[in-house]
Amino acid sequence: MSNFKRTAVTGGPGARRDVLSSLKGTQMIESKAVLPAEIISTILDYLPIPDLMSFARTSKRMLEMVYEDSRWVQRLKVMGVWNEREARKRFEDAIKKKREIMKARAEEDGKRMGIGVTGKAGVQKTSTTLFDASAEEEWQKRSMEIGSKPPPAPVDGFETLAISTPSAPATAPIQRAPMLEPEALLNIFSGVKSIRGSARQEYGKIYAALAPFYYDLARSRSHVDPVIFRVYREPEQQAQMLAHLTVFARNDWAQGWRQREEKLVTMIGIFENAVLREFEQGYEAWDIDGKMRRYAHVLGVLNGGQAGIELFVQKHPIFNERMGSSMDCLNQASSDGIVLEPSREFLEKLAHKMNEQADVVDRVFPPGEDVLQILLEKVGEDILMEYVTPLFDEAHERSISSYLMAVAGVFEQSMRFGLTLKPSKNSGDDFREKVKSVIARVFEPHVDLYLQEELDYFKSLAQAEVDDWEQKLSEQEATKESFFMGNFNRQADKKDFLSSFKKVIMMPVNVLPSLPLASPFGAPFATAKPTPAQLTASKPGLQPPSPALSPNPSRPQTPGLSPRLDGTSTPLPSEAPTDELAAKAALMASRLEGIRSLFSIEVALDLTHAAKASIERAALFVRLGSQTGEEAREQCEAIFVVLLQILGDRHVKIGFDKAVDHLSKYNPREVSEHQQGVAPLVTFLELVNVGDLISQMIDVFYEQQLATTKLADRNDFLDPAVKAKKKFEQMLDERVAAGLNKGIDVLMDEVEYICSTFQLPTDYQPVAAPNGKAQDFDIGPTKAAKQVVEVVESHTKMLVGSTDKNMLDVFNQEVGLRLFTALCKHLKRQRVSIDGSITLISDMNLYFTYITTLRNQDLLEYFKALRELSQIYLIDPKHAKEMAEVIADADRFRGIFRAEEVYEFAERRADWYTVKRDVERAMYGIGCVCM
Repeated sequence: MSNFKRTAVTGGPGARRDVLSSLKGTQMIESKAVLPAEIISTILDYLPIPDLMSFARTSKRMLEMVYEDSRWVQRLKVMGVWNEREARKRFEDAIKKKREIMKARAEEDGKRMGIGVTGKAGVQKTSTTLFDASAEEEWQKRSMEIGSKPPPAPVDGFETLAISTPSAPATAPIQRAPMLEPEALLNIFSGVKSIRGSARQEYGKIYAALAPFYYDLARSRSHVDPVIFRVYREPEQQAQMLAHLTVFARNDWAQGWRQREEKLVTMIGIFENAVLREFEQGYEAWDIDGKMRRYAHVLGVLNGGQAGIELFVQKHPIFNERMGSSMDCLNQASSDGIVLEPSREFLEKLAHKMNEQADVVDRVFPPGEDVLQILLEKVGEDILMEYVTPLFDEAHERSISSYLMAVAGVFEQSMRFGLTLKPSKNSGDDFREKVKSVIARVFEPHVDLYLQEELDYFKSLAQAEVDDWEQKLSEQEATKESFFMGNFNRQADKKDFLSSFKKVIMMPVNVLPSLPLASPFGAPFATAKPTPAQLTASKPGLQPPSPALSPNPSRPQTPGLSPRLDGTSTPLPSEAPTDELAAKAALMASRLEGIRSLFSIEVALDLTHAAKASIERAALFVRLGSQTGEEAREQCEAIFVVLLQILGDRHVKIGFDKAVDHLSKYNPREVSEHQQGVAPLVTFLELVNVGDLISQMIDVFYEQQLATTKLADRNDFLDPAVKAKKKFEQMLDERVAAGLNKGIDVLMDEVEYICSTFQLPTDYQPVAAPNGKAQDFDIGPTKAAKQVVEVVESHTKMLVGSTDKNMLDVFNQEVGLRLFTALCKHLKRQRVSIDGSITLISDMNLYFTYITTLRNQDLLEYFKALRELSQIYLIDPKHAKEMAEVIADADRFRGIFRAEEVYEFAERRADWYTVKRDVERAMYGIGCVCM
């Protein structure tokens, strides 16, 4: 448009015409756009395509705005036919190809003009042709050929879309593309290419193919009016074109788009209903490979076939079949039990039906939607859930044990049911996970209640087990006391039971012919650490090395309940003693024997079996994962924690406390016969072995049931199971340490008793032979020394393999030190002659030999010093000076004995008052004063 304005001409026709008058009369008028370019561009997005083409003809600027490639790329993206990666690759390939052509053309021009390579720099000079006359001439010829062709005739009443060539100037005439065949239009989207700079041409192909059908359908008044149903007669073609129109409608932003979209949706709905009726007729006739397959594929082409899938699932005959009743699991069992065979048969039938439907689904439906998964979800809601819910509710009302077995058992069967299902072709690789999620939704409403009931059931069962054991034990003790003391006044016995024990044991043996007054505990035993297989065996197979506990055949196989509780001990005598002292002695023997039943390995085994069953049931739900699986895992740990609390605090701890109390009340001087062991200490050490067995059983149980199955992390010190296990082991170590400390006191009391009882005065000071003849001596240790070593060694060996090595070393060291003290104290009470010194040296060598078996170097130093000390009694009275040197030699005894202490031992020589003056004089001579 011009920026000049012509002024009015003055004067009449006869006036003189000035050539410059019109130029002088003009004036400049500034011209501005009414709207900004951004607003105009936005308006263009909402124009119909024909109006958009008309707008492009108004000016060159409007043409550029309309032909902008991004505008058409946006429409192609909305329809989902633009691939940005493909467009980028095409653009890069085009640039690369253009550069190669330019390079080749430049090389060819250089050769033709003779200016190939320069001399100095060696750089080839090329020139770029900005205008190729031959290419322009070829393009003009091709345009004229296209323009000379007559326009094509209308096809089915539709004319082609008027589009211009890609590079045509604005003034070039708009050419018409030829109309494609109707069958070719069904694949119009497959021929669209993503090319930068050519998006308008690609969109024009789609518009030319689909716009006539789209706007004709929008103008139709009934389902018989659209020409699409006259052009295409097959339902597959009609569905394909309707699906194309649905995609094409996404870029319809012009005025009236909502009405056109509603008309299209209505028409598709009418068509879909007609196809569904055909599909339903085939479904009722079970025409799988006929109507069902054909119209399922038509629906899939139309909109994915969701309506056909819903019809297939909702009207499936599997929901009307009766495959079993869940109440059969309870009706065929006892009042507090359950039979899971009916549920197994039910799930097998259901799995068979589902596997048949997997084949039907593959034959009917096209690839794409996972129809089998949708059917399975419906089966889970309407069949599985309706089967298990009444069963669980009724089982919970009957008994908790049957409820727990029902939930865990049916869940495990359901997981196996999921593994037997066969996937369809459309199921995908995550079919098993989807099946598991369906089963999880069926059981999730019941998991929380089940886990809580499982924990409460085990807790009550464990407490009842321990309470029952304690009640039977107390009843047994009361029965024994009532049996033995039924004929006498029991008040005196209750006040002080041990006061009359000394009188009892001092009576002749024939007074109590039927009562074993001897210690009921026999020889000590050595226990090897059991293997995990032994610990995890069944209850009858788990037998500690009990036959070696005692030669008494009436002893139970394990330190468990005595007579009438485990049935292995000798029952009570047929008649009660008629003498009060005999009755008290029999009751004492019975109570001493009862110490072995302070806690029972059978009870511990029963509790671990119950915990194992509960954990195995609860651990099944860990496979569900997510929050439900984590709650199940935490509940398994909670069951283990409760096991340790009840077994440790309610059973083992109390048993050890009672054993320590028995040890504190033991007095060896009130025992009639001292054979090979201290009765309460032997029994306590047996309990230590049993406690060690229980500890190993718990350790194996933890490794197999929690650590190996990943229910607990052994490396997480904050894990509840790990903390409970460490607390249990700490409690056991503390009780064993307290008992061993008290046991050492008892053992040393026994040693002192043996030394004072079995050590004869003539052992270290033999009587001189009459008539001055030489006395024959038995060179070797005394009976007392042998008895002491045997008693101490038997008790220390009992702990080998049943306690921690560090604790065993501490125990042995303490026993050795206390034994050293007791022997020194005993030696100071003896009189030793030169003849008796040989026997004393033999005793000291025996003690030293035993200490070497303990493999404690510190203890060896003490007993080496004691062995050296015994040499002082062998020195002849004539060698007082040598005796004084021995007494004063501190290095000889390695600092164990001071000179004052050695002097005290020297005073126990039988001839001390004879050699005292000479020894003291010699000691003064060497500068040692010990008196």
